[in-house]
Amino acid sequence: MDTTHGHGHGHGHGHAPERRRLRLPAVLRPHSHDAADSIDDALAASADGIRALKISLVVLGATALAQLVVVWLSGSAALLADTIHNFSDALTAVPLWIAFVLGRRATTRRYTYGYGRAEDLAGVFVVAMIALSAVVAGVESVRRLLDPQPVLNVGAVLAAGLLGFVGNEVVAVYRIRVGRRIGSAALVADGLHARTDGFTSLGVVAAAVGVLLGFPLADPIVGLLITVAILVVLRGAATDIYRRLMDAVDPHLVDTAEASIRSVPGVLGVEELRLRWTGHRVRAEVGVLVDPHLDVIAAHDIATATQHRLLHDVPKLVAATVHVSPLDQDRDHHAELAHHPTALGSGGLG
Repeated sequence: MDTTHGHGHGHGHGHAPERRRLRLPAVLRPHSHDAADSIDDALAASADGIRALKISLVVLGATALAQLVVVWLSGSAALLADTIHNFSDALTAVPLWIAFVLGRRATTRRYTYGYGRAEDLAGVFVVAMIALSAVVAGVESVRRLLDPQPVLNVGAVLAAGLLGFVGNEVVAVYRIRVGRRIGSAALVADGLHARTDGFTSLGVVAAAVGVLLGFPLADPIVGLLITVAILVVLRGAATDIYRRLMDAVDPHLVDTAEASIRSVPGVLGVEELRLRWTGHRVRAEVGVLVDPHLDVIAAHDIATATQHRLLHDVPKLVAATVHVSPLDQDRDHHAELAHHPTALGSGGLG
C-alpha cells in the first residue's frame, strides 16, 4: 500500500493498493507543528545569507578600492596581489546572492526539488575566482621579481595592509558565522577565503617593513607567498564544494539520524538511510523495519513518528521520506523488485 503523508499536524491521507510492499513516504517540514512556520525558517535562512553577502560586498569593496589607490601611488606588487584577491572576494558575493534568491523560489514540475543547488553552483564560481586571483597575483609577483620596481609611499602601503586585514577579518567572521548557522558550505568557503585574505594583508605589512629595512625584494617575495596562501585556500574550498556537489555528508550526521530513527517506538531496524544537502538544507530518505502484523494505520503512525523525530534531531533537515517494510523472516516482501537491484540497494550505513 502506498501512502503519502504531508506533515503539518492537520494532515490528510491517501491510500492505494500495492502488492508485496507497504510504502509510506512523507515529506515534512522541520521543527514546527505548523508547516508554514518551517517554510518561514527556510526563507529566513536565505534572507540571513543575502544580508551577510550585502554587508560583506560593501565592506570588501570599500577596502579593495582604498588599497587600489595605494597600489597606484606605490607600485607595490604585494599590495597589488592582495588587492586583486580582495576584489575577487568581493565579487564572489554576487553569484552567491543570486543563488540565495533563486533558492527561495517555489518548486515547479521541472524542478521538483526546488533551486537549492544554485547555491552549490555558485560555490564553483567562488572556487574559480580564487583560482583566478592566485594566477594573477602569482604572475604579477614573478614579473616584479624578475624586473624589480621601486616601492613608493611605503608608509601608505603598510597602512593599506592593515586596512585589508581588518576589513577581511570582519567579513570573514560574519560570513563564517552566518554560513555555519544556516548550513551554507558556499558561504563558509567564502568566509574562509576572506580570512586568508586578511592574513595575506598582514604579509603586505611584512613586505612594507622589509622595504623600509632596505630589502626591496621583500615586496615581490611576499607577493609569491600570498599566492601560495591563496592556493591553500583554493584546495580547502574546492574540497568542500566538491563534497557538497557529490552529496557527501558528515558521517556524524548519519550517526545522529540513525540513533534518532532507532529511538522511535515500533522501529525494529533501519533498512536504509540516505542524507543529502540541497544548498543549505538537508533531505533524508529512510527505510525502517516494523512488526509485520501491524495494520496500515499503526505502520503509518510509526512513519510519522520517525519523520517527526528526525526533523527535531537532525540539524538543517527540512524533508524526510520514510519507507516502511515488514520485518518478516519467512517472506521476501521485495521479491518483485529483485530484477531492479539499484532499487533495493541500502545506503548511508556502510
